[in-house]
Amino acid sequence: MKQDYYEVLGISKSASAAEIKKAYRKKAIEFHPDKNPGDTEAEEMFKKAAEAYEVLSDPDKKAKYDQFGHAAFEGGAGFGGGGMNMEDIFSQFGDIFGSAFGGGFSGFGGFGGGQRRVKGSNLRIRVKLTLDEVAQGVEKKVKVRRKMQADGVTYKTCPTCNGTGQITKIANTILGRMQTATTCTTCGGVGEVIDKRPSGADAQGMVASEETVSIKIPPGVEEGMQLKVTGKGNGAPGNGIPGDLLVAIETEEHDTLKREGDNLHYDLYISFSEAVLGSSKEIDAIGGKVRIKLESGIQSGKILRLRGKGISSLNGYGSGDLLVHVNVWTPKVLNKEQKEFFQRMQNDENFEPKPQKSDKSFFEKVKDMFS
Repeated sequence: MKQDYYEVLGISKSASAAEIKKAYRKKAIEFHPDKNPGDTEAEEMFKKAAEAYEVLSDPDKKAKYDQFGHAAFEGGAGFGGGGMNMEDIFSQFGDIFGSAFGGGFSGFGGFGGGQRRVKGSNLRIRVKLTLDEVAQGVEKKVKVRRKMQADGVTYKTCPTCNGTGQITKIANTILGRMQTATTCTTCGGVGEVIDKRPSGADAQGMVASEETVSIKIPPGVEEGMQLKVTGKGNGAPGNGIPGDLLVAIETEEHDTLKREGDNLHYDLYISFSEAVLGSSKEIDAIGGKVRIKLESGIQSGKILRLRGKGISSLNGYGSGDLLVHVNVWTPKVLNKEQKEFFQRMQNDENFEPKPQKSDKSFFEKVKDMFS
């Protein structure tokens, strides 16, 4: 079973953002590969701490985790930090460490001052989904224009930093000799500079190209959610790693169905005669139409629950329901014969309101909707 993120960092659920950051820094320094060379167990703890911090430092991800636990991120592209590798950690959270390791956060591949693997910039796109696509999940193919290393480009070791990506300076102070490390301004911390640049490439040896990217969108996503497709952002020069493609979700409104969490709502209007005599009606649902039966004498305001006909849950725990709200339409215009009929029925006991205990009040119906 996956360890609780709060336990990983040794904090409570009420911890503030500053406390979460402080706890992560403490854990990551404790298990940093520089301090534990060759220790696979420490490396695993280092990754767990980074994964926990990625989720708990993000207000939206933290809220989902607090509500659903690890299930909130299962099967969703880019939710949470599951499967984080060293490149991800060093590129995303290096600023957390400040001068804890000689003034800079050492890069993956050569811990303890080796050259840093720079990550390319992220790209952002928006994808609009229909309600059916949201409910069932979908795979979208989108064209993305991203920068990649040009064919034939070559790089050489940076002569300024000798491939470390950092410039180390030693200064005499009243506290003694102090060593500081700053990012190399010549190579930008990459450790390499361009050697041969093909025609059409920019100063970093990159060219723009169009690529079709497949995005698997899990069922149950909501408006405003952001998915991450790892490695499909802009490339990086030298031995760098590509950035990510961030996919913002937009949803289209359905003509008749309204979403509320995993449940759907449908307003069904029926005539007075249909309410009295009973009827069979066809209504909209996910994936097509469904037919429902209305018993004779059905009351306006009745809510019919079609279980499992709502939105598939993002955490994988079943589906919501389709709630059909029955509204009896009262005619506004009557001919003479119709008026005479209802005038005769005014004192008929069958037309007198006789609510029973089984006829729930408005507040009881609202309570049932959320049960």
